[in-house]
Amino acid sequence: MNPTQYPAYLARETAFVAALSPGAKGIAVRRVQEWLSHHGFQTVIDADYGPATARACQLFQAARGLPATGQVDEATWGALAAPLHAAVADVPGLGAGFDAACLQVARQHLAQHPMELGGENRGPWVRSYLNGKDGAQWLWCAGFVSFLMAQAAQQLGVARPLAGSSSCDTLSAQALAAGRFISGRQLASGQLPADALGSAFLFLVRRSPGDWVHTGLGFDLAGETFATVEGNTNDDGSRNGYEVCQRSRSVASKDFIVIA
Repeated sequence: MNPTQYPAYLARETAFVAALSPGAKGIAVRRVQEWLSHHGFQTVIDADYGPATARACQLFQAARGLPATGQVDEATWGALAAPLHAAVADVPGLGAGFDAACLQVARQHLAQHPMELGGENRGPWVRSYLNGKDGAQWLWCAGFVSFLMAQAAQQLGVARPLAGSSSCDTLSAQALAAGRFISGRQLASGQLPADALGSAFLFLVRRSPGDWVHTGLGFDLAGETFATVEGNTNDDGSRNGYEVCQRSRSVASKDFIVIA
């Protein structure tokens, strides 16, 4: 995705607004603190550019070969926001199949280790996946897979198979309406073959009939297990975790959405 084509909410996360130095306050400072923490130079994320933020900035600048001024100029901001630019850039050699393309895009995001920063379901990654929204109530697993589909569709120049949503239940409703929903029972019973899902697919964690609580991108289905790239999870597989990661999951208690 060319930066000139970023939607407004993504442009806000990546654009250099103004130089910042100790004493500054506000959302621009918060974004600097979030990215410093993402890069491993943790400081309190409080929108107040105090001495600790200046020190973290100096350490980051030194590590990146930039003048260690402790002030954020355009070069420093560009280095801070580089992971998001890298995640949303066009994928080299993107395949023609939509499902395979989504997996390539997902792996590109995974390589940048998207995570929550500054609190539960907060930070630039969450806002990017949720059209600018973040906060404790904003679970972002569905937003993550919807973003992947949108990014793949834009690069391929095709329509998305689903409109996308921040809600797992809405994704399932869209899939049902489009004839793309496959229940786990259909796979388990042999009513449908495993290859009906394609090379990559969306999975839905079913809490009860008609109620789904987590989603992600699945691939490499083998027997009763498959691999995933999923957001708002963690090493324990929580549906309200803090990062994008790759996991292995079982078919049990899952339903699926075909995106091929």
